[in-house]
Amino acid sequence: MMLVVAYDVDTTDRAGAKRLRKVAQLCERYGVRVQNSVFEVLVDPSQLVALKAGLERIICKETDSVRLYRLGSTYRNRIEVLGRTGPVETGEPLLI
Repeated sequence: MMLVVAYDVDTTDRAGAKRLRKVAQLCERYGVRVQNSVFEVLVDPSQLVALKAGLERIICKETDSVRLYRLGSTYRNRIEVLGRTGPVETGEPLLI
């Protein structure tokens, strides 16, 4: 299933900056960054559980916010890009 993960981490202190890096690193393991704090992620149900658990361990629930938008398996019809795209589109084959 395709997810869009968007996050806002409070970086007013050093601990927040560290959480921001950890959230980004975790999301990079599962998907592709499409904007500064937005990732497109292709996961199966067990990976989704692991991703959510990891995010919950990292963030501060009082100051940070993470949103998961589920696009399902027919996500290609639901994503429209205006302007520049990344070098790799999520879910597309990568030739090396």
